[in-house]
Amino acid sequence: MPAPWEVVSRLRPRLADRAAGYDRSGDFPVEDFADLRAAGMFGLLVPSRLGGLGADYADYAKVAFELARGNGATALVFNMHASVTGALNGVPDEMARSLGVPAEFFDDRDRILAAAAQGAFYAVAMSERGVGSRLSQLTTRYEAVDGGFHIKGAKSFCSGAGHADAYLVAARSATDDEVVSQFLVPAGEGVTVEPTWDSLGMRATSSHDLHLDVTVPHSALLGGVEGLALFIAQLMPHWMVASYAAVYVGVAQSCVDAAVEHLNNGRGLSNLASVRARVGRADAAVAAARLVVDEAARRVAEAPGHTDTNRWVWRAKYLAGTTAMDVAASLLEAAGTSASRRGHPLERLFRDARCGSLQPATSDVCADWLGIAALGGDPDADGAAPRW
Repeated sequence: MPAPWEVVSRLRPRLADRAAGYDRSGDFPVEDFADLRAAGMFGLLVPSRLGGLGADYADYAKVAFELARGNGATALVFNMHASVTGALNGVPDEMARSLGVPAEFFDDRDRILAAAAQGAFYAVAMSERGVGSRLSQLTTRYEAVDGGFHIKGAKSFCSGAGHADAYLVAARSATDDEVVSQFLVPAGEGVTVEPTWDSLGMRATSSHDLHLDVTVPHSALLGGVEGLALFIAQLMPHWMVASYAAVYVGVAQSCVDAAVEHLNNGRGLSNLASVRARVGRADAAVAAARLVVDEAARRVAEAPGHTDTNRWVWRAKYLAGTTAMDVAASLLEAAGTSASRRGHPLERLFRDARCGSLQPATSDVCADWLGIAALGGDPDADGAAPRW
């Protein structure tokens, strides 16, 4: 049986053929997701006992890299689904019990994961306008009501909005500002999509605004205990900080691939030493960034939440974003003006690559975090702004 990343690698040419059309229209890549669903990829991080592929974070990083070589937008949206299923599956049962989760949590978790293995698609509704993804500053509120919780607020940059079966929503308690919880909210009544996404890059992610005025049952509270969101974010920053690092390294590799094809088209540009040097530097930079991403992924799979692991996670996000941006800009210049025309792969990839450093945690935030740690400080306590 082929490995998951080998399956995605075989799908990659189809994704690549459709990427320009989805970028041009700004439509959600429905055909790509139909292919992923048919291949069982929605169950990538679901245990085999629940019908999934039983992959770990290191496996996911390889899949995300291959997906992004085909279509970065598709890979970025898939990352959000993987973040939900991976985080749910990533908390060991013993740790969950130590956090005081109710017995029914395990049945609810397995139900959500099994549904993903059967093709359910989950999105993440975390960010808010003026706040970003900082959990400590969210304005979306929830309160306990008979039979469950009422959630009201607005989210931005919700990739896959309007196409997901359910959304992972972070909200603050209406009665205690220090308590932030997460809910898996089904699509439907009380969940409204406002089409707002018309961006420079990653145009096919359908990262629209999401408005919530909805009541959900107790089972929608992830973990079954209020206030776990900040703890889980610190325990598993790979899902909030760097799960899309592999995506942007894949985009960077796609830039190299597209530049090589363009430069070998008989124009004679590949005979220029300066052009060859740009390709060589790009090749080395992408290889180095991928090694860091793979090392971070390996450490997450083996020692999640460890201090050294988390430091590699932040390194991975920083290098993925800056490498993709620098490589795309350099290779577009090497390819010349013709590659800047709308519709040329390098023009699209340049725009997609530019988004990597902007996504949370931004490259500046990552560098600050790493600098504080290198100087012997505590990044969560000594930073100028809250990480979460």
